[in-house]
Amino acid sequence: MRKLLVAAMALLAFGLNSTAEAGSITARISISSQTMTVTQNGLLLHKWKVSTARKGYVTPTGSWKVKWLSRNHRSRKYDNAPMPYAVFFNGGYAVHATSDVKRLGRPASHGCIRLNPSNAAIFFSLAQKHGLSNTKVVVTR
Repeated sequence: MRKLLVAAMALLAFGLNSTAEAGSITARISISSQTMTVTQNGLLLHKWKVSTARKGYVTPTGSWKVKWLSRNHRSRKYDNAPMPYAVFFNGGYAVHATSDVKRLGRPASHGCIRLNPSNAAIFFSLAQKHGLSNTKVVVTR
C-alpha cells in the first residue's frame, strides 16, 4: 500500500510539473510606456524596454496568438534588415532583437516591436518551449 501511495504521489508531482511547463506565456506591449512585460500563467517573469513604430509607421494594437518563429530572419520589405529571434504575431509584424539598443524605450521601428538581443532570445525561447498556441502578444496604446 505504501509503495502504491509513493508511486501515486510521484505521478501527481510529475503531472503538476508538466502542466507548469505547458503554461501560457503572454507578452504585453505598452506603446505609451515603450515597455513589454512577459508573464507565465499570470505571474510576472520579465519587464523590458522596447521600441515600437516611429512617426509615419504603425504598430498594430490588439491581441494575437504567435503564428511562427524565425531565429535568423531578414526583412524582405526593408532592405534585408536583420530581425533575429523574430516572433511573428500579425502578418509581417514581430517581436525581435535590434542592434540599435540605444533607442530602446522610445519609438524607432517600422512597426515591429524591438528588444535588446538577450531579451529577444529569452522571449523566443519561451515561445519555442511553451508552444505557439500557448504564447500570446497583446499590444495596447
